[in-house]
Amino acid sequence: MAEEIWQGIYLVGSPELTASEDACVYLIEFPSELVLIDSGAGDSVERIIAQIESLGLSPQKVKKLILTHCHIDHSGGANAFKHKLGVEIIAHKRSADILEKADPILTAGIWYGIKPEPVYVDQVFDDEQMEIKIDGEILHLLYIPGHSPGSIAVYLDRAGKRVLFGQDVHGPLHPALGSDKEQYQKSLYKLISLEADILCEGHFGIYRGKEEVKNYIQRFVD
Repeated sequence: MAEEIWQGIYLVGSPELTASEDACVYLIEFPSELVLIDSGAGDSVERIIAQIESLGLSPQKVKKLILTHCHIDHSGGANAFKHKLGVEIIAHKRSADILEKADPILTAGIWYGIKPEPVYVDQVFDDEQMEIKIDGEILHLLYIPGHSPGSIAVYLDRAGKRVLFGQDVHGPLHPALGSDKEQYQKSLYKLISLEADILCEGHFGIYRGKEEVKNYIQRFVD
């Protein structure tokens, strides 16, 4: 079942919860709306919606979908969520360019045996960071290229804890995916500097406590 990670922050999609090809999908509850972090690979959208309902929340309150990068296991459900729930899709410009072209290699669709379809991003940012203000709280979006050209992380300070959605901290790096090792290393140091209390990773779950979060990220620094 869906898991509450911290106050109003939930895991609603993963290989165990929804479909084997899904990356982790996270949900943030605000008084006026819900925000999804990533969308799974596409076939499990109804299952993700069911997980949201299992929490006693209305899927119709999902207003924003933030895509941390263009890989199909994170972005494949974006169009279905837009069609079913009318969400606003948010991503970095470099991810948006790849998603609109539906590049089968740069989206990693070819590795999953999934043919990507064009995804049109509603809100694009092209800076090092962007802030989204919702009900007095701030979602911070940080550009962290390396794993992919348009990778971002998201963090939220809530009830004394900094929660970091650092999807695919672990990589991997591959030239065909547009990975860049030097950028990746710089991005890892940027994540460490945030001193997050909780890390919600893209494939390997949830890490709690500043030291555990730091140690996990540090493992991938040369």
